[in-house]
Amino acid sequence: MEALEGLNAEQKAAVEAVRGPVCILAGAGSGKTTTITRRIARQVETGAFRPGEILAVTFTDRAAAVMKTRLATLGVSGVAARTFHSAALAQLHHFSPVSVGRILPAKALLLRQIANALPPPYRFRPAGDLATEIERAKNQRIGPDSYRARLEGHEPPIPPDLMARVYREYESRKARRGEIDFEDVLELAIRLHEGDERVRATFRDRYRAFTVDEYQDVNLLQKTLLDLWLGGRDDLCVVGDDYQSIYAFTGASPQWLLGVETRYPHAAVIRLESNYRSTPEVLELANRLVPRLGGAEKVLRPTVGTGLPPAIRPFADVDAEDGWIAAEVRRLAREGTPLEEMALLARTNARLADFEEVFHDAGIPFQGSSLLERDAARRLLRLLERDGSTGVAARVRMLAEEAGLLYTVPDKLGEREQTRQADLARLVRLAADLDDGGLTCAGFAAELRRRYDPGGEGARGVNLLTYHRAKGLEFDAVFLPRLDDRELPSRLARTREERDEERRLFYVGITRARRFLSLTWSRAPSPFLDELGIDLRAGRAPAKVEKRPAAVAADPLLYDALAAWRKRRASSEAVPPYVVFHNSVLAAIADARPRSRAELARIAGVGPAKLDRYGDDVLALVAAGA
Repeated sequence: MEALEGLNAEQKAAVEAVRGPVCILAGAGSGKTTTITRRIARQVETGAFRPGEILAVTFTDRAAAVMKTRLATLGVSGVAARTFHSAALAQLHHFSPVSVGRILPAKALLLRQIANALPPPYRFRPAGDLATEIERAKNQRIGPDSYRARLEGHEPPIPPDLMARVYREYESRKARRGEIDFEDVLELAIRLHEGDERVRATFRDRYRAFTVDEYQDVNLLQKTLLDLWLGGRDDLCVVGDDYQSIYAFTGASPQWLLGVETRYPHAAVIRLESNYRSTPEVLELANRLVPRLGGAEKVLRPTVGTGLPPAIRPFADVDAEDGWIAAEVRRLAREGTPLEEMALLARTNARLADFEEVFHDAGIPFQGSSLLERDAARRLLRLLERDGSTGVAARVRMLAEEAGLLYTVPDKLGEREQTRQADLARLVRLAADLDDGGLTCAGFAAELRRRYDPGGEGARGVNLLTYHRAKGLEFDAVFLPRLDDRELPSRLARTREERDEERRLFYVGITRARRFLSLTWSRAPSPFLDELGIDLRAGRAPAKVEKRPAAVAADPLLYDALAAWRKRRASSEAVPPYVVFHNSVLAAIADARPRSRAELARIAGVGPAKLDRYGDDVLALVAAGA
């Protein structure tokens, strides 16, 4: 296959620009990988560079493997396609092997040990939040000693003095153990190039042309190393889309991509705007966000046939929203869309756990998210699986409180800690719902596995993904639920820059869809919906004091009376309402209208403990409503 075969005019212009500097602004679904691999092949084909003189840098090992496979198909071998980290590590092994310690595979275990010594309010914060904060600092080349002075308004996941202590101790323990992390690999490579002219000369003599994919996700650490590799030369091709820059929490910034023309005034800047993924209807909706996305304007043009307009729907409550999504998944499956070609995207893992329950109850297989894989459930399962005692609700609640359960969750918690708190609350609620007096703790653990284990790596079904994890993927059908204010944009997004990134997340979500796209909400709608030009006045879900499940039809007045009582009782006991009774239990009571303790005890979710504590009140309310 020839390098120019089958390309559109935009792609051909990029491929024929075999000498740098070149900046390819590649819109979603525009054939980015095809373009850059064809350009590398063209560099070899024209004799501009030999294969061994080209270094192609990607952000994942998978992307590097795809690039090598594509190049082999084009008859090109010998090009180095690597991630920043693997390229830097190879240089360290070649030029300075003694500087390479044992690579720390993950920061979480070491940070968990350090965090165990923190004061109680912070002891159980997820090690992942601490690791992300350290990575953000190291990617910006900020060490422990200057950490607090360079926060510049940034809020770490724990108080700055404690975070600085954790960071310092992490670096100290790592050094004592002779270990380095992935950020150290880049930093050591930078120091190697800065301090040794022989290394710089040898490297630059070998590699004379560079291609960097996903350039919008480059951070200062990577940019510094890349500049040292170049050494003032300009045979550089960068490829990216600032509209899909969504990793600011790692220190990444689209500024390097958007600043190419300033740094290289003679650069060829080529926009790829022909989209080979989505229907015109999906792209028309995505393009409505363009005026708000800023940066380098890219308006996607469709190349595939027309399809259905996106389904844009408000709902009165989350139960109605969830029921519609489950019904649509079944409808699409009946009409021939494989479950594996459907995806439901949410802002956080905690929200995805809602849909694990929804799909479990609906009998719909799913993959990609699991409550059981996250820290809160893993810890509780270890303690419960060999426990043959009953009193599940009380036991789980006690363990959750020991793990730091907060009944009122402050807004300033990091995303992982918010997810952990939501998981703890969900486990407490499930235990209360399932505790019938005879259920053992081990039985409860087994039921959790039955409900939430999607089957491991070989699982098949609807993909449950966060927006971040969905980047780079595409599906025939995409559901974007919970498009509520303070959900997307996240309640944690306080600055303009943070809200801008949330908007880019929304754009990424929309542009994952090939044929079917749904946007739904059930509370105050996201301001991003208004930016799409959607008329929200007639569609906004009505405000309600208490959410009523869609299943309640027999006696909604009794349900409302039970819900009002539950709210008062929960307040007096200083617990969330679901700890008293879950919505589904109130619905069952309202439908069954029990007249005795025996009849009330037959309702799922009303165990002996709850019968003793709340039975008389509930029966009185039922009798009053007779």
